[in-house]
Amino acid sequence: MRVFTFLALLPVILANPLQTRTTACNNSPDLCSKSYGEITHLGAHDSPFVRDETTGNSLAGDQYYDTLTQLSAGVRLVTAQVHKDNSQWRLCHSTCSLLDAGRLRDWLKDIKGWLDDNPNEVVTILLVNSDNASASDLNTEFTSANITDYAYEPEGNTAPKTWPTLQTMIDTGKRLVVFVAPIDTDSAHPYLLNEWTYIWENPYDVSFPSNFTCEVDRPSEYQGNSGAALSANLLPLMNHFLYSSDFAMLDIEYPNASYVATTNAASGGVGNLGSTASACKKAWGGRQPTFIMVDFFNRGPAIETVDNLNNVSNAVGRKSVSKSEEPTSGAAANENVFKALVELAASARAGADVSMGNWIWTGGELGEFAWWRSFFLMFLYILVERLYSGSTCP
Repeated sequence: MRVFTFLALLPVILANPLQTRTTACNNSPDLCSKSYGEITHLGAHDSPFVRDETTGNSLAGDQYYDTLTQLSAGVRLVTAQVHKDNSQWRLCHSTCSLLDAGRLRDWLKDIKGWLDDNPNEVVTILLVNSDNASASDLNTEFTSANITDYAYEPEGNTAPKTWPTLQTMIDTGKRLVVFVAPIDTDSAHPYLLNEWTYIWENPYDVSFPSNFTCEVDRPSEYQGNSGAALSANLLPLMNHFLYSSDFAMLDIEYPNASYVATTNAASGGVGNLGSTASACKKAWGGRQPTFIMVDFFNRGPAIETVDNLNNVSNAVGRKSVSKSEEPTSGAAANENVFKALVELAASARAGADVSMGNWIWTGGELGEFAWWRSFFLMFLYILVERLYSGSTCP
């Protein structure tokens, strides 16, 4: 009788074979059961500051694609600098006269819309609090963007030993983690997390590929002691981007795009991302970086190293982007460059404090005329400075 019962059920069993998990969390079904702190998240350094035709290919730009494209392509940590300008909290690179990406609340609205459209993704925001916004100030921006319902609030005010799994964060709807560097803890807004309570970073100011290191730079109490930082349950953030040293004599730094294909590569060349990540994992007793921060994320591409660390070979749902994207050139870009120069000169005439870096960065990329541009900008800077300081030209 049991045999006949089994035979009767056999067509149903064959029609419904055992299925492997198909629901993806952060683009992979294998990550759903992993904790937030256990995996590696790809980070876009200075996410909203884009180097393209809309910014005159500004040398201050750290990415070739905007934040929403970054997220759709697999980035899960986006960072930005927050400055106060004309009573508004804005996303500006160093100063708002250099590169202004708009209001913080508008950027957050865009991210909120992306989270709405991608219900199985966990995203992290890291804000550099350049002008000391209070928790209340930032909460006003987040509330205006209607994004606070997504914000995750950890239990307690110290770094937890374990974080929830991605699936848990997705199921509870709390799938946006917000770190601010720095911010005073405010019990009224517990989702705004002081970065240095939960994260440690290696040095970020690197100009030579051989100088990448795995040791702690910040917070200062753990400087040079990654073992102590890990024992305190802080999550490791591995900065891995280069600054150009072309204008080192002038104490000017800008993102190094010329070497980025190697900087972000999974192997090969000095200072490549894959080898550095592997070295850090070994140095940290087998602990992989929780976050990897890169410029121009699509080059390399950087996501390959992150997938290797996460043992992901079945990524799904990512938007394809060019792996060889470069700043545009030609008449349109040059027009934007000189338009920006004219606007900057007007600011100087109006009495604005315009630094040498403003002139250099505003110049953008002029291809074969790069060095000519640099000398021209230095001359222009000196000329304007002399004119408005009351001195005469040589």
